Amino acid sequence: MVDFQLVRTVPLALDEAWRRLTVWPRHGDVVPLTRVTVVTPPPTREGTLIVARSGIGPLSFDDRMEVTVWRPPDGDSAGLCRLEKRGRVVLGWAEIEVRPGPGGRTRVIWREELRVRLLPSFCDPLLRSAARTVFGRAANRLLRKP
Repeated sequence: MVDFQLVRTVPLALDEAWRRLTVWPRHGDVVPLTRVTVVTPPPTREGTLIVARSGIGPLSFDDRMEVTVWRPPDGDSAGLCRLEKRGRVVLGWAEIEVRPGPGGRTRVIWREELRVRLLPSFCDPLLRSAARTVFGRAANRLLRKP
């Protein structure tokens, strides 16, 4: 199992950073070879089910997630979303937090604990590096794109 954290400070209002990071199909636009579907009807709330399908043809797998914490920012108070990964291949959790940052900007903290079933632990350093790269680029692109 690997864990990592990404921190970004962006010139966006809390609610705009939150929106850019939690419109789930947008993640499929920025993560290579991935399509994201929200299974439950809107709006997002605790219990919302999301499926990220990654790969090509028979080498594809589903990353099934459930929103277990949904606290959008309110005024100047922080927002937090927690997703529990409950797929056959990918397990763990992810948290996306937005909080007031310096100079009226927003601080984004993305935490993740990730396990890929059947992947031996000696692969953890490679998995951590790949996950930080993929999710770091995804976060950057989501935050830049209105």
